[in-house]
Formats: sequence, C-alpha cells, structure tokens
Amino acid sequence: MMEKVYVAIGNDVQEGFATLEWTLRKWSSSQISIVILHADINRDFVYTYYGKLPASYVNDESVDLLNKYQQGKLNKILQQYIDFCGEVKTETLNIEKYDEPIHKRILQLISGLRICKLVIGATFFRKFGNLIMGLKKIQQKKPNFCELYLISGGKLIFLKEENNEGFIEDDQGVMIAKLNKKRGTFKGWIGKMYPRNPKSPSDSPSSSSSADSPSIWERSAEEIEEYFNKLLDSNEDEEESGQASNAILENNGSTELDIPQDLNSRQKTGFLRVKICEAKDTIHLKRREAKESVQRYSKAEWAITLCNSRVDDIEARLNEETTKRGDLEKELEIVTEQLIETRNGIEQTRSTIDSTFEIQRELSNKLKSSTLSKSQSEEQLTKMIHRRIDMIQEIEKLRKQKDVMQRRIEFCRDKEAIETAARLNHLTFSYKEFTPDEIKSSTEHFSEHSRIKCSGDFTNVYRARINHTTVAVKLYEVSEEEFGSKVKILSRLQHPHLVAMLGFCTELKCIVFEYMHGSCLRNVLFSNGRKKQALNWRSRVCIATEVCSGLTFLHLSKPKPIVHGNLNLTHILLDRNNVAKLHGFRLDSSYNESDIRSDVKDFGSLVLQLLTGRNWSGILDEVNEASVMEVLDQRDGEWPLQVAMELARIAIRCSGGNTGMTMVMKEMEELRKKADEVGNSKISVDFDEETVIPSFFFCPILQDIMRDPHVASDGFSYELSAIERWFGMGHNTSPLTNLELEHNRLTPNHILRSLIQDWHNKRSISVS
Repeated sequence: MMEKVYVAIGNDVQEGFATLEWTLRKWSSSQISIVILHADINRDFVYTYYGKLPASYVNDESVDLLNKYQQGKLNKILQQYIDFCGEVKTETLNIEKYDEPIHKRILQLISGLRICKLVIGATFFRKFGNLIMGLKKIQQKKPNFCELYLISGGKLIFLKEENNEGFIEDDQGVMIAKLNKKRGTFKGWIGKMYPRNPKSPSDSPSSSSSADSPSIWERSAEEIEEYFNKLLDSNEDEEESGQASNAILENNGSTELDIPQDLNSRQKTGFLRVKICEAKDTIHLKRREAKESVQRYSKAEWAITLCNSRVDDIEARLNEETTKRGDLEKELEIVTEQLIETRNGIEQTRSTIDSTFEIQRELSNKLKSSTLSKSQSEEQLTKMIHRRIDMIQEIEKLRKQKDVMQRRIEFCRDKEAIETAARLNHLTFSYKEFTPDEIKSSTEHFSEHSRIKCSGDFTNVYRARINHTTVAVKLYEVSEEEFGSKVKILSRLQHPHLVAMLGFCTELKCIVFEYMHGSCLRNVLFSNGRKKQALNWRSRVCIATEVCSGLTFLHLSKPKPIVHGNLNLTHILLDRNNVAKLHGFRLDSSYNESDIRSDVKDFGSLVLQLLTGRNWSGILDEVNEASVMEVLDQRDGEWPLQVAMELARIAIRCSGGNTGMTMVMKEMEELRKKADEVGNSKISVDFDEETVIPSFFFCPILQDIMRDPHVASDGFSYELSAIERWFGMGHNTSPLTNLELEHNRLTPNHILRSLIQDWHNKRSISVS
C-alpha cells in the first residue's frame, strides 16, 4: 500500500520545485503518493493593475473576471507541480478559506485526514502572515503520529526558541528568520486601546443594528494589518532615506555655486553641467517621494476612517452593554425572590418525605414476605435442576453405548481391510510376467461381463481372479517398445496412493493392477446410489490429501518428474476404506512447466468438486471463495465453516496454476490435522455418522493401522516391516516425499504405539 506524503507549498514556483525535489529525494526508496496542499484564492480581495483592492470596491462582473484570471494562474502553477513529480502519483487538495487562522486549518486537516508525513515549504505562510508563529503553533499542537518537515530553498530547516524569541535555522545552524516579539501587531494595538468585553453585544439580538459595520471591519482587517506592519517596517527606511535626501538638499540647497577660480571656460561649462544633472536627480527624487506620500496619505486616510467607524461601533456596543447590565441587575432581584419561594417549597417537601418513609417501612415488610416465597421457589427449582442432571447422565450413558456399537462396526470393517491387505501382501507373484492363458482364463476371455464401467462407460479394464485374489487387468494398444517402457516405469513407482502394478503379459500387452473395490471417484461422488452417502466431509478432506500426496510424489520423481496429464474423477480409485489412489497418468518422459501447471489446475478443480458436488470444469475463471461457500455439498453432513473455507482457498489458488504441489501438500496435511481435531471435538447424536480413525495411525506404505511404528529420517512414522521392505528393495528415498533420506536408521515411536494400543482397547469394550 502506497504511503501518502502531504506537501504544503505556495505560489512561488521555484521554491515549490525545490520543496518537491527534497520530498522526492527523501522518499526515493519508498512507494509514495504526493498530495499537494495549496490555499484557495482570496475572494475578499481582487488584484488589479492598480494593486490589491477589496472586492466590494469593484463591480461583480469585474470581480468574476479577475477571480477567473487568478484561478487560471493558480491551476497553471499546480499543473507545473504535478508535471514536476513525474511518475509519482500526485493529487492536489484545496485549503478553503475560513475565518480561523491558517495554522488551525492545517491542524484540522492533520487530525481529519490522519496525515502521518507533512512537508511545509517556507513560502506557504507568506500570504498568511508570520511564518514562525504559524509553524510554531503547528509544531506544538500537532498529534504525535504526524511527522513535520520544514523546507526552505530545498533544504531542511528547524524551528528554534531561545530567550522567548522564535527563529529558524537551516541544517548548517545558520539563522534564516526571526520573530521579534516586541513589535506586536495592529490588532494587538487596537485591542489595548479598545479592549473587547468578554460578553460581546454581538452575541445578543440587540446588536443587529450594528451588524453591517463589523462585517466591513472583518473584511478589511487583514488589509489594515498588512498596512500597519508595512508602516512599522518602513519607519527605519524612511528615516535613512530622509537623512540621505536632506543631505542632498543641504549640498545642493545653496543658490550660489562655489566654482573654482582656476578653471577655464570649458571646464566651468562641464562643472555646471554636472551640477545641473545633480539638480535634476534631486527634483526627480522629490517628485517620487511626493507621489509616494500622496499614496500613503490616501491609504492612511482610508485606514483612519475605517478605524473611526470601528471606534464608534465599539462605543455603541459599550452603551448597549451598560444598558444590559442594568437589566441583569433587575433580573437578579427577581431571581432572589424566586429563591426565597423555593426554600419555602423545600420545607414542604421535607414533610412529604417523612410521610414517604412511613410508606417505605410498609413496603419493607411486604418485601420480607416476598423473599420467603422466593426461597421456596428456589428450592423447587433446585430439585428440577437435579432431575435434569440425572436425565443428561442417562443420555450420556446411551451415547457411550452408541459409540461402543459404532466402534464394533468399524472394527469389522478394518478387520476385512486388513485381511484383504494381507492377501495382497502374500501373493505368490511380484511383478510376475503372466502367460496369455492365465490372463484369458482369469478374465473369462475378456468377456463383457468382466469389463469394468466408469461413469457409465465401458473401459479397457477387466476384473479378474488370480490366486483367489481379485485384480484388475488393463489392455494397452501400443508398440512392444512403448509397452516395455511402461512396465519398466510402473515397476519403479511404489506409493501408497498410486495403484500398484502386480504383473504384466507382454504378448497380450496388458498390465495387472491391484483391484480397487470402491470404484472410481466419479461413480461414488455423482451417483444416486448408497455409495455416495459414505463420502462425508471428513472423507472428502482425506481423499483430497491422498490425491495431493500421490500427485506430489509423481512431480518429485527422479531423474525426471512424471506428469499425470489428465487428472480427473475417473482416474481416482477408492478401496473399501475410501483410500484414494491415482492411475492413468502419462509414462513418457517429455514434459514442460505448462504440463505441471495443468496438473495443479486439475487438482484445484477436483477439490472444488469434492467441496460442492458439482462439475467446475470450464468455468474456473468465475470461481471465487464466496461462490464456492454458497454451493457447499451439505447432503452428506454439514461442513465445518473453518475447514471448508481453508479447503476452498487452496482449491482456488491451485486453479490459478501459480503454486507448486510441495507447498500444497504441506497445507493439505495441516488442513487434515485440523479436520481431525474439529471432528474429534464435535459431539453428535446422529447414529448414522461414522467414527473416523486418526489418520496418523495408518502406515503411509500399507495404508493399514500400524502395530510397531518407527520414525524414519524424513520425520514420518511407518510400520517397521513395511519400511524395512522398502529399504530392502534398494530405495534410499522417502516413500512420501520422494526426497533422498539422510540415513536408513529407524527409531521406535513409543508414544504413537501407546496411543494405538489405547485405541484398540477402547474399541474392544463390551456393552454391558
């Protein structure tokens, strides 16, 4: 966010340029915008060829023309200031003219606009009176949050005060300006001669007859003030010029010329010419002085006339004040009489209060009886509270029985999943090359009955039974070389969230994968069957995290990343426990950054579909957090607002394609932990809600509850047998991050093992 710097400058263009140049140099390393503070034109006076005149002395048409001319000059100067700032954002702020002094207007702007940085040029106060007094009052009364900088000639200056006199120094300590407190002002002089009464008659309606004179005085007060200061400043100059002119007159005043006798006629002629020129200069000087004296006399006569009218007004107000004082004395006598009557009324009130006390005593007796009845009611309420507590305990007991039954149901599910995983782990083949007969017999010769549907369409994948285990056989229509390359790459890819390859048949160009009983995610999410009801909000957060884990593993593969290329709901399969695994990714080594960004965008679209149960493909440009929160899929359980908003933010950021899956994976893990905390702390009496097993109980490799968890050097816990088998296959990278491990040493996780045992013990509690 750009910081605003307010710069107050006058109409002196060169001084204004110097002040702006200092400001731009001061904040050259920061992002700022400049607000130029300038004073509006004074519409009480007009500037003519004959000098500054009150606007009342000129007709309205001429005033408008002259004001437009002055406004045009001001706009031209402001445009020069804006052009001088160049590319820095610049705007102007007009300080409108009010009756209060300019320093009060500046202080009002500082408080109203919360100006933190204010730069004031020395010429800004030139047309408003004394520079030092204005700056001093601003510096004393400004808020602490405002930083004030005073600039003169493009240099930083400082306001000082010593011996009760104010002065300004530059950064070298040289005095620039000084306030002489002995001089005083014309208004002060007038105030001493005619002190104003604090209770001015102008405050009362009786002063309406003299309202015109004060308004004329207020309009001309500023010009009289300037005239008074000029008279004081010009006294010394007039004395010096008078002495000089007197000296000239004394030298030239004699009628006789003292001509040297030893000069010839030509030299005498030259001498006389010189004297004539001196006499002409003296005559010209006296004419100019006479003209200036006439002007000063006219100005003084105008000021004296106005001051005399002001004196008459003050005397009239004084007479009115005297009359008003007599009226106030009469009112005081009336108020005194009223006070005596009030005292008599107080005595009567006291007698009334005494009678009130009697009534209060009666009410106190009634209050005691009411308190007794209240205590009896409280006893009855206490009994009802105890009865309610007993009912709550009974409800809690029933709830615990429900939890035990739910744990038993989950135990049966987990037992089935463990047995299935055990059968897969004890298969007699490992990346076995099958014969065509074995494949054909297990798929019933690729019958249509064995073909697997996804999203209502048949695929080139068949369900098969090999060694009493259900597997999936996928046919490929590629060359033998491409098929061999696919088999080679798939044999090296092992991750808990990638569909595992179990074997292949080169002659039929098919690969045998583990069978996912939960079908594809599109069938589960968008079908109208009962499977869709199993995906509550916690299951969807887990699926999004597992898909992110598998996709991150592909992007971090070495020596080159693997791009999925077509990440959608049909390429995500679920097992019996709704654990998600990826398949259908590209196996060629050609990729670019746009392909990786496309995977990230597809992941964002997938998460949005999990959140809302709607297809967002093709309209991602219109997606925002508000639109997602309005269409949350609440049919399978109400989403916690905090979890839903965080998941929506991750999805929208991924939809832009400007982030990496490694960072997204960290955020998804944090979100999954948060979802577990929210889910575990939420108490529900809905008997259809599933009890979720903590995610950190599962081995990332086997996707089964660990019995002997050990911590590897990547910081994750694994089942001991699974991680040892991983190392035995020659891997020196993390199964989750695909990054190289520092060492292969394993550390027992006793705390996690204790938590898992406690969880098993609670699940085995019998219902009494």
